[in-house]
Order: sequence, then C-alpha cells, then structure tokens
Amino acid sequence: MKSDPRRIQIFLRFGNFVSATQQKTPSAFPPRLLTHIRFVLYSHFEGRWEAWRGGLICFADPQKRPPPVRDAGCGVSSTGLPLPILQAGVCIAHPPTHPPPPPASVSFANRSGSPPPKSPCGSVHERSVQVGSARGNCCAESQELVLMAESRKQKRILVTGGSGLVGKAIQKVITDGECQVDETWIFVSSKDADLTNAAETTALFEKHRPTHVIHLAAIVGGLFMNLSHNLDFWRKNIHINDNVLQAAFESGVQKVVSCLSTCIFPDQTTYPIDETMIHNGPPHSSNFGYAYAKRMIDVQNRAYFEQHGCHFTAAIPTNIFGPHDNFSIENGHVLPGLVHKVYLAKKYGTDVTVWGTGKPRRQFIYSLDLARLFVWVLRDYDEIEPIILSVGEEEEVSIGEAAECIAKAMDFKGQLQFDESKSDGQFKKTASNVKLRRYLPNFQFTPFDQAMKEMCDWFCANYDTARK
Repeated sequence: MKSDPRRIQIFLRFGNFVSATQQKTPSAFPPRLLTHIRFVLYSHFEGRWEAWRGGLICFADPQKRPPPVRDAGCGVSSTGLPLPILQAGVCIAHPPTHPPPPPASVSFANRSGSPPPKSPCGSVHERSVQVGSARGNCCAESQELVLMAESRKQKRILVTGGSGLVGKAIQKVITDGECQVDETWIFVSSKDADLTNAAETTALFEKHRPTHVIHLAAIVGGLFMNLSHNLDFWRKNIHINDNVLQAAFESGVQKVVSCLSTCIFPDQTTYPIDETMIHNGPPHSSNFGYAYAKRMIDVQNRAYFEQHGCHFTAAIPTNIFGPHDNFSIENGHVLPGLVHKVYLAKKYGTDVTVWGTGKPRRQFIYSLDLARLFVWVLRDYDEIEPIILSVGEEEEVSIGEAAECIAKAMDFKGQLQFDESKSDGQFKKTASNVKLRRYLPNFQFTPFDQAMKEMCDWFCANYDTARK
C-alpha cells in the first residue's frame, strides 16, 4: 500500500505533539494511552518506518528522549518517507536507496545465510545518524536517531518447533505458494537450540534476527503421558515460553504469535467456551501442568503489551492432527496413536483396542488448515487477546466415531474394542469459533474424513521415518 504524504505529515505532527507534551508534562498521558498511541502509529505504517529510539513512537524515559522534530520544512519522499529535516538542532537523515526486496524464501536454521546486521530497534534495514556535541554540530549533546530505510520492510519470520506437526504444515503451506515476496521464513527445531536454556534461546535470536515469530515449540504428550508427568510439562514449558518471549522482547521482534491449546480452559464451565473464559477456573486435572504453562503465555502477552507495548498474541487451536504428528501409541495424541494401532492390527491381522469408552467428543482441526490460519494471524490479526482457531461446534466428533473413520480410511476389516478401564480424560471441550468467523467468514476447512484419509496415507507411506 502506497503511503499518502499528507497522512504521513499528519501522523508525524501528531507524534511530535505527543512527544513534546510528554517532555513538558510527563504525566499528561496515562501509560496505557501512550501504549495505544504507539501501537496505532506503528500499525498505521505497517512496519514501513519507526521514529528515533525512545522518541516519536517509543515513549520511553522522558529524560532520555531527543527533542521533537519541528514542523517547518517537512517534506515527503517519493517512497512515502519523510525527507531530511534539519530544524531546531534535530537531524533525521533521508534513508539511502536499497535494492528491491529479494524473492520470497524459506530457510532452515542449519542452512540459512548470514543474518542481517543487528539493529537497535529490531529492524532489518535502517540507518543511524549520530548528531554529536562537537563544535559546529547542530545538537548540544549526542543523539542517535533511527529511521527505517525501506518503504516496504523485509520480514524475517522465525518459527520455533519448526519440525513438529504444525511447523511442518506451515512449511508446506509456505512452499506451496503462500509465501510473500517480503518474507523470509526460518524454521528451527530442538536441534538448533535448547529453548529451556535462556542463553541458547538468546543466541538463536541473535543469530537469525527475526522481525516476527511464530512460537510453536513445546513439550507435549498424550493423555497418559500428561497424567504421569504434570510437573515436567509445567517446568519445561514455562522455561521455553519465558525464554522465547523475553528474547523476542530484547531483540526488538515486532510480533509474536504463540500456540496455545483448548486444554487451558476450565474443566467446569459452560459450553461453548470462548476467548473470554480462559482464566475462569482450574483446567482438567489430567494435564494441569501443561495447561497452566500454556495459560501463562496469555498472561505474559498482556504484561508485555501493557508494560512495553509489545505486539505479542496467541492462537488457540482445538485438537490438531495431520502428517508429521507423533504416532507413538504410548505417548502420542489420540488420533495418531489410533492410526498406528490400526496400521499394526491390519498388518498382523488382529483387532484394535481403543483406550477409554470412546464417548468423549472433540473438535479436530487438520494441520494444513491450521497452518493457513496461523499465517493469517501473523499477517492480519492485530489483537493482543487470543483467538480460537477451530472448526464449528457442529463438526465435533466422538473418539469412537474418529476410530471408525480411521478404520475406514485404512480399509481395516477387524474389530474396534473399547477398554473402559482406561481414563477418558476431559469429556468435551466444545469451543466457539464465532470470533474467527467474524474475521474469516468464508474460510473453508478440509472435511474430516478427507483430512483423515490424507493423514493415514502419509503415515503408511512414511512409516519407517515417521515419529513413533
């Protein structure tokens, strides 16, 4: 979108007014209002430019803020950026001309090229102008002013958990044509850094210099794994999430989208659940460690926004399934575990035992559908409040029905037997996708039976290398 020079001048003058007022009267604007102003200004220019550090947009310590730019002599370049200003001792340099953004690319951590130079404001291309205190300079004391150097900023999108179920789905969606020319995608896994370690997490961010992050990395497991390892799920996930969000803040990442789960919602609640109900009561006892750790991401997102103005948000998918899942019978989630059981039963001519009664109901979302939604959230969803990504309530199916669908997809002729001595876990977690539909009323989800067939076919074709 080409910037309107008149709008840029209006926004620049407004920012100068706020900055000057804050210098004279630090308490003139409530902190939350300043945070909102900063966010609106930044969002308006869609990452095209930022004012100087601690100045026009970043309302930091008033004592360290450079003086505001005066209105006189303010022009606009053909790229829509302010022209050089030299007024009242403040100099902002016109950005140099850079070559056009390179073609869209997808890279993996162990094969990526050299990262761009570190920038104090988190941008990939920018120019700093030092205005010194030496005789003849226009400023009485040194000021570092920063202005974005591209009219369209190149995004470097880091995906943690890039080798997992959702990470692989995003890779496929991006390589199949969803990547835009101003985006470079970087997928990392646990082989690239131990995200429970703060130093390794910081080093990862310093290496890749992301402007945006999709945070998928987590320690996950099925019902029975959670039942016996709640403390481990709590501690490890808390460390991962805190390290990633703090590294994103310290490195100036513009936006983070974290992946939550519907297991974070209260066990005792009314249905359907929605985004306003996350903290209304304790989660189900079967996986409280993982659930509370995921809930804290929402708490941290709000805190980072209120205290620092960070654009950190989260998406809450329902039960995910698809290629590249963990098909472990003991530790995997219900659908991939059943796929593996049916595969072995068909191979050896035995029946299949389904743990539990088969009565609990779930909304299952195909990983490739979820990947497309995550890309949309990253690019276009501007709220700090999380959003549920799910099929509609009418698409909810029981575990027994899902098992029958798997048997049909794999042409299994044996019997499905239910072991009712095993725990069912939470009976239902029906989620509302009303908010999603307000944004994307025409989004088409893959039919459950079609998605299940694709998942089963992938597992059979990749049995030797699939996680299990």
